[in-house]
Amino acid sequence: MSHIATILLLGSGELGREFVISAKRLGARVIACDSYDNAPAMQLADGREVFSMLDGEALRTAVHKHQPDLIVPEIEAIRTEVLVDLETEGFMIVPSARAAQLTMNRDAIRDLAAEELGLATSRYGYAESLAEVREVAGRIGYPLVIKPVMSSSGKGQSKVDSPDALETAWDNAVVNMRGDRARVICEQFIAFDYEITLLTIRHKNGISFCPPIGHRQERGDYRESWQPAAMSPDALVKAQHMAANVVIALQGDGRGWGLYGVEFFVSGEDVIFSELSPRPHDTGMVTLISQRLNEFDLHARAILGLPVPDDIAAHPAGSAVILADRDSDNFDFDGLQDALALDPVAVDVRLFAKPATRPYRRMGVALATADTVEAAVKLAKDAAGCVRIHYR
Repeated sequence: MSHIATILLLGSGELGREFVISAKRLGARVIACDSYDNAPAMQLADGREVFSMLDGEALRTAVHKHQPDLIVPEIEAIRTEVLVDLETEGFMIVPSARAAQLTMNRDAIRDLAAEELGLATSRYGYAESLAEVREVAGRIGYPLVIKPVMSSSGKGQSKVDSPDALETAWDNAVVNMRGDRARVICEQFIAFDYEITLLTIRHKNGISFCPPIGHRQERGDYRESWQPAAMSPDALVKAQHMAANVVIALQGDGRGWGLYGVEFFVSGEDVIFSELSPRPHDTGMVTLISQRLNEFDLHARAILGLPVPDDIAAHPAGSAVILADRDSDNFDFDGLQDALALDPVAVDVRLFAKPATRPYRRMGVALATADTVEAAVKLAKDAAGCVRIHYR
């Protein structure tokens, strides 16, 4: 056999693309799956399958066809009950079927964190109609945030400051939610000092943490991230303790090995659990330039049972996204030379090779290092600003 493992990758976006690179460098064979052909990860994988991850029978057919050693979800919108059945049959789900099932929906992971594990979270409630939204909002108070229990990249999220805005927020959530459940989470808006992603790696020898990643969001999606984020030692210990508790709880009947992106709000010394992704995180793309082993390398090592460092260091770095502003399938990029010329050593650019654009879609990311994270973010933003999408 010429490869160490066959991986079935469910979801083939930009994060999946970088994962394919890391996994293939370690000798894995990867079959990339997505709902559209020529997705970014498919262009680099050993094979591809095109089907909706919410089509349970198509998912099961792909698994039985390829007989993978590892099934690796890269998106939330998957028929997770099929993953549970497949795990029972003996297939290895990364990090576990329980993790995929609970994190597919914000309600399940929030209930696990708040109700079962007793982690600090914002006040929250669920609603399946505008009338229920009004009831929950009246109980929680304003301002609050309304978002679908299942979505990605901030789609459908709204900050609501008064009752007058509830209907618009509900409509936005319903239009942009994934899956087949018209359900939203309404949560207290936290006046946090900053928010972080703590990349948490569970591997055969225990749990390791990357230095915290700070990030800024617009429209519920990240625009810049930086590492290491300034954080007091006490607050960092609290975040690591909570992250370890939740990733252990997500093991279920699987091994639980892999990298998790655990998000927290931080206010002073108070650390508040926000969300979790059981896979590499978009804000973690900064690790492509900040760490010796980036988040995709660490995820690949962990799931393949290979050694992961106990201590992971990062030098000051920043990332800034490159966004589209319209729908098109006929475009190219200008300005790459200008971006890299800002500093040929400290600046890098990753274009995701997506076959089509749409408003606010991430098409690439600029990366930079510097003496401080502030200088690195500025340099990354300047580089991202040089790269222009030319629509034909």
